[in-house]
Amino acid sequence: MVLSEKVNQLMEWASKRSVIRMNGDKFRRLVKAPPRNYSVIVMFTALQPHRQCVVCKQADEEYQILANSWRYSSAFTNKIFFAMVDFDEGSDVFQMLNMNSAPTFINFPAKGKPKRGDTYELQVRGFAAEQLARWVADRTDVNIRVIRPPNYAGPLMLGLLLAVIGGLVYLRGSNLDFLYNKTGWAFAALCFVLAMTSGQMWNHIRGPPYAHKNPHTGQVNYIHGSSQAQFVAETHIVLLFNGGVTLGMVLLHEAATSDMDVGKRKIMCIAGIGLVVVFFSWLLSVFKSKYHGYPYRYVFF
Repeated sequence: MVLSEKVNQLMEWASKRSVIRMNGDKFRRLVKAPPRNYSVIVMFTALQPHRQCVVCKQADEEYQILANSWRYSSAFTNKIFFAMVDFDEGSDVFQMLNMNSAPTFINFPAKGKPKRGDTYELQVRGFAAEQLARWVADRTDVNIRVIRPPNYAGPLMLGLLLAVIGGLVYLRGSNLDFLYNKTGWAFAALCFVLAMTSGQMWNHIRGPPYAHKNPHTGQVNYIHGSSQAQFVAETHIVLLFNGGVTLGMVLLHEAATSDMDVGKRKIMCIAGIGLVVVFFSWLLSVFKSKYHGYPYRYVFF
């Protein structure tokens, strides 16, 4: 195919679908074979249900948002196209590129072959559309403003919360002492702190996968092996461990300050020490698995 035919064909497909689905023949003709004066961002994935690739589905949603943001922007040109190769539709492409994992994002530049930086570091950056857009800008000089479809879940939840608070105030208008309950406010603040220190905001910004399944062994990893990234499951684990340590500290404080009999205070003290020792040891084991070479451990693990 001559260059003009390639561009016209891609523009025709892009006008119908922001992400162009490709099989082996289309990939070789329009992406691999010269001439080419356009870049193609290709997501190699496995979306068929029997593949059971949860991360592929999540990454596909973000990829579609990025491609739609480019397709319907005023800056849209034929300088860059977004495509997808599903394993069940183009297994020969996976074999040709010696690729054995999905999802994988690769930029095929307008000139030359892909370099090391043209493969997206999914485990480090996550698959959020905003992160993909930054990578695309670095590799192609095309800046894409990500526009997400409206999400009404946040306003609805906020409205429900305000309705519940308003209902409580209305029902207990004559007695608002519960608003001055220190225990309630302390518990709410503690939940917020535990959520933030476990990395929930990082998940919201980066959009990492929940976990990682090794395609060769089938083993599922819930803790990321690098200190520069994390899985969603990892934040839940750290949240649980931090909560266990905190509960142990609370029990130790109550054992030292409460007016209960000595026997109950001793039981509370032993339980608090046990929680701190066990959960803090588990927390350190997670730390050691991410910061290789860390020489210390706490009691066990």
